[in-house]
Amino acid sequence: MLNALKNHWPEYLIEAWCLFTFMISACFFGVLLFHPGSILVRVPFPLRNLLMGVAMGSTAIGIICSPWGKRSGAHFNPAVTLTFLRLGKVRRSDAGFYIVSQFVGGVSGVLFSWLILGRLLADSAVNFVVTVPGDYGVTVAFIAELIISFSMMAMILFTSNSARVSRLTPYFAGLLVATYISIENPLSGMSMNPARTFASAAIGNIWTGWWVYFTAPTIAMLGASELFVRTRGLKAVLCAKLHHHNGARCIFDCKFDGIGTVEVTKRPELFPTVIGLF
Repeated sequence: MLNALKNHWPEYLIEAWCLFTFMISACFFGVLLFHPGSILVRVPFPLRNLLMGVAMGSTAIGIICSPWGKRSGAHFNPAVTLTFLRLGKVRRSDAGFYIVSQFVGGVSGVLFSWLILGRLLADSAVNFVVTVPGDYGVTVAFIAELIISFSMMAMILFTSNSARVSRLTPYFAGLLVATYISIENPLSGMSMNPARTFASAAIGNIWTGWWVYFTAPTIAMLGASELFVRTRGLKAVLCAKLHHHNGARCIFDCKFDGIGTVEVTKRPELFPTVIGLF
């Protein structure tokens, strides 16, 4: 564990930054689109939901395709990390630090947003952008989270391990995030991510149906990995990164045959210039 921390701490910090950034985006766009005092509140709710989806899908793409996201693999989701752990691509020590970093980054992002936005974020219309079961109840929320999480991980595995379309994985992921928020959001709040749900719940002290978002995404993504292994085989899983085509080092058991594979011992600068970040 200490050796992993010594050698891979930049990737752990990046994972914290990934969900930190995602939650800041969620909080600020949540206030902009749903706070009663916003100029956009007159826009019909379905259209605002669509705009929220586009904003968060674009945020996800930006994080995955950023130099930092390319280096850590841009999981920013414990369920994703656990799935790649099951597939043998991530070491246990790295998985442990990744998951801790994701939770810390998510909570820090909501806390930072609260310090800036204050009562705007706490308003009942925004409610710290919590993910809670919708009007149809916990059972429907659980099933909805199963479906969207399974679909997301199945997409990631089948596209990122395809020579033909692997470069498009970040954009497919962003498109699914946008689609899910636009359509599925009223059912469960669209989480797919235990750390994302925990971040809002911890700061807002709103724990309604919290167990749904810890269990359903994890079960569904592990189920998607079983589907992939049974149809393509375990050896077909090349890496745990969502973006392979870059020169960043890879700390995973990477079998990617191309520009995405670099020596683990290489340690480029963690902090690129601001201009080069995106």
